[in-house]
Amino acid sequence: MWHNWGLRSWGETFLTMENEEDAVKNTRLVEARARNISHNVRCTECGSQSIEDSQADIAILLRKLIRDEIRAGKSDKDIFKKLENDYGETVLYAPKFDMQTAALWLSPILVAGAAAGVWAYKKHKQNTNVHIMALNLVRGVALTPKEKETMLDLLTPPPSNGTTPSWWRRWPGQ
Repeated sequence: MWHNWGLRSWGETFLTMENEEDAVKNTRLVEARARNISHNVRCTECGSQSIEDSQADIAILLRKLIRDEIRAGKSDKDIFKKLENDYGETVLYAPKFDMQTAALWLSPILVAGAAAGVWAYKKHKQNTNVHIMALNLVRGVALTPKEKETMLDLLTPPPSNGTTPSWWRRWPGQ
């Protein structure tokens, strides 16, 4: 009789431990999802902080709302949609792409393109100037000290200290 009670007790203890482990795992999962969502939601009071980093009352309430929604079985997408509907699109750090936000999304590409265009123009202008200086040398036109320095920099091979830059090794005839 005592033997059966001991086994039943051990089995019940084991099941209780499994349930506690599942509860801990579930709590950790809810916390991880809530933190992930909270990092991507702007505090409506602070503006410059996520609700995860903010200690404002509204941020605390929104964090609690997010955890409640996760426990209710809502997906991350549903939670973001609810926050956007309740507080507007500006509450999300990553706004959706539409005609109103097109400039926001495309501005990094435009800035990078403009920078590349300026760089290419300057490079072209520098190469054109080198060609003009070379033509002037052939024609016998004296170069200014700055032009002489530029030509020497371009035409003088790098010092050979055992290692040569990769661009010089690719130079024809080297």
